[in-house]
Amino acid sequence: MTPKQTLITGVLAGIGASLCCVGPLLLLSLGLGGAWVANLTAFEPVRPLFMGLTLLFIGLSFHKLYLTKLACEPGTPCANDEAIRRQRFIFWGVTLPLLVLLAFPWLAPLFY
Repeated sequence: MTPKQTLITGVLAGIGASLCCVGPLLLLSLGLGGAWVANLTAFEPVRPLFMGLTLLFIGLSFHKLYLTKLACEPGTPCANDEAIRRQRFIFWGVTLPLLVLLAFPWLAPLFY
């Protein structure tokens, strides 16, 4: 998998991991409520699986961006320092919000 693919997969897993907690809070803050909002906590049992997948794919992306030396021909995007710098910037721009989403169940009592 390329770093881009692992990062996209990590984002999707992070969204799945925070769906049980962020979803109801977002809906309530928009003024949408009712008894059906409590049904959104049905994702709670699979949250640890999504959290593990998120951390796995973030780790794979970090490994590919920082620890693996790519064998590239001159002139290809992977040999371009600017492209690698941009990929690392995007990685951290996605990873930090994902970590906040993963920590949200522990931060949620501060907002309720």
